[in-house]
Amino acid sequence: MPQEPDDSIALLIDADNAPAAKIDFIITELATHGIVNIRRAYGNWVKRGLSGWTKVLHENAIEPVQLFDMVKGKNGTDMKLLIDAMDMLYTKDVQTFAVVSSDCDFTPLCIRIRAEGKQVIGFGGQNTPAPFINACTRFLYLDDDAAAAEVRKNTKVSGNQLKGNTKLMNTLRSAVDAAADDDGWATLGPVGAYIANQGPFDHRTYGFSKLTDLFKAIDRFEMRKVKHGTQQVYQVRQKSAKP
Repeated sequence: MPQEPDDSIALLIDADNAPAAKIDFIITELATHGIVNIRRAYGNWVKRGLSGWTKVLHENAIEPVQLFDMVKGKNGTDMKLLIDAMDMLYTKDVQTFAVVSSDCDFTPLCIRIRAEGKQVIGFGGQNTPAPFINACTRFLYLDDDAAAAEVRKNTKVSGNQLKGNTKLMNTLRSAVDAAADDDGWATLGPVGAYIANQGPFDHRTYGFSKLTDLFKAIDRFEMRKVKHGTQQVYQVRQKSAKP
């Protein structure tokens, strides 16, 4: 049986810039990466706008961190979250930080965490600035309505559309080249790791539940299954590669 992920995760929520209705999705997603041992949500809990979060904190064992507004229109939420994250980085055995926010102010924090060899999983809205998204190891959007989310989950992007996505194709090609042997074949595990190291990437964005299926949909790659020890693993190669 496959080993369950056991990385320790710190979940840090900027409640002012995150939808409480998506907490189940966040927790479920993080469960596939490890154990969420630290769960904190930051905000001024006397505000009516955070009432949605106050209803789900106890249900999900999330510790509320109170930050009163220092002056009108300003609060210390961002600074407190940042300070706590840096404390955890050096005093806790945390391998993955999950930052829930659409605020670009957390970009330097994500870059610093990754510089220490840790992962950052970001959650935010479609309006999240690109620098924050790119600073994360992975980024998942929270503000899709139910219908749009269902369509994206069940509708695969066509092979021609995938081939027309220059950025995607360059990412896939460079990952295969980096992990390829002398015959051009690359084991999918290292390929996936290389892709993740380049920036936020999620094959589910294109409607595929597995990276294997994404490669199979693009006729510029060929796949095969080979025996590696006691297991069967997938390998991928660009069709232009010479045997």
